[in-house]
Amino acid sequence: MLTPSSILQARRWYAEEFRYKAKVSSPALVDAFATVHREDFVGRGPWRFLSPMNAAEYWTSDDADPRHVYHDVLIALDEERGINNGLPSLWAYLFDHVEIKTGDHVLHLGCGTGYYTAIAAELTGTAGSVTAIEIDPMLAEKARAALSAWHQVQVRNQDGAQTTFDPVDVIMVSAGATHPLPSWLNALRPRGRLLFPMTTARRGPGAMLLVTRCHTQGVAARFLCRAEFIDFQGARDAMIGDRLAAALIRDRGAPVKSLRQDVHIEDETCWLHERDWCLSVLDLSLLAQDERRR
Repeated sequence: MLTPSSILQARRWYAEEFRYKAKVSSPALVDAFATVHREDFVGRGPWRFLSPMNAAEYWTSDDADPRHVYHDVLIALDEERGINNGLPSLWAYLFDHVEIKTGDHVLHLGCGTGYYTAIAAELTGTAGSVTAIEIDPMLAEKARAALSAWHQVQVRNQDGAQTTFDPVDVIMVSAGATHPLPSWLNALRPRGRLLFPMTTARRGPGAMLLVTRCHTQGVAARFLCRAEFIDFQGARDAMIGDRLAAALIRDRGAPVKSLRQDVHIEDETCWLHERDWCLSVLDLSLLAQDERRR
C-alpha cells in the first residue's frame, strides 16, 4: 500500500545506497537524491526500464507505483531514440566528484526532462543558479514544467553547441562529445569544473572527463570512469573519435593530468593532441615551469 511515509522511505533507501554503490561522501548529495521526486521527471507509469546488465532490452514495471522508480536503473524518456533518464549511481558518483557547492552557478547541457538538473539545484540552493539547456523542444518543455518549483533554475530550448555562455562555476554535459568545445572552456571561472563524456563512434565506450580551471597554473584534467551516452551532435568529429578510441584502448586515459590550450608541437607527453587543445600527461606544475622558461 502506497502511503506518504512509504514513498519517503523508498527515496531515502535509494539515496543512502549511493554511499556504498557510488562511494558518495557528500551528505548534501545523498539528501538531494532523497528529496527530488524522480517520478515527476519520467512521465506517468508504468515505466520502461533498462538495466546496465542488459542494455539491449527494456522491460515494463508491473504498475504505476512511484516506488518503482527508486532503483538504480535507466528509465525510458524516448525509447525509439534511446533517450533515457540516466543511471542514478553513475550520476551520484559524478556529482560527488564535480563538487557543486551552495551558491555555485551551474550550466547543464542536454538536461533532458531535468531530473539531474534538480539534483544540481538542490546542491546550489537558492543562493546559486542553474541554467539548463535542451535542444529537443518537447523535452525542454517537460523540464520547464518539472523544474518549476526550483526558482533558481532557468530552462532554455537551445543548441548547446551553438551558444556562448556567461561564466559559471560548473558545466555538466549529458551527451557524448568527441572533444571539448571552446565555448565550454571559455565559460569556466577560476576553479570552474567541466564534466562531460568523451565518446567514440563505434569502438567501445568512452570515458567521463573532469576538467578544472586552476587559478594560475592552467587546466587540470582526469578521466573518472567509463561512459556511454547518446551523441552531442554539435560536438563530434569522426577523426577525433577514431583517435580517442585508440587512445582509450591503449590505457583508458589513466595517464591524463591536464588539458593544454597553448600552441605546442606534439610530443610524447601528448595523450590526444589536436589543433586547439591537447590532453596531456604533464601535471600542471611542470606546465607552469615550462611557461616560465619561455
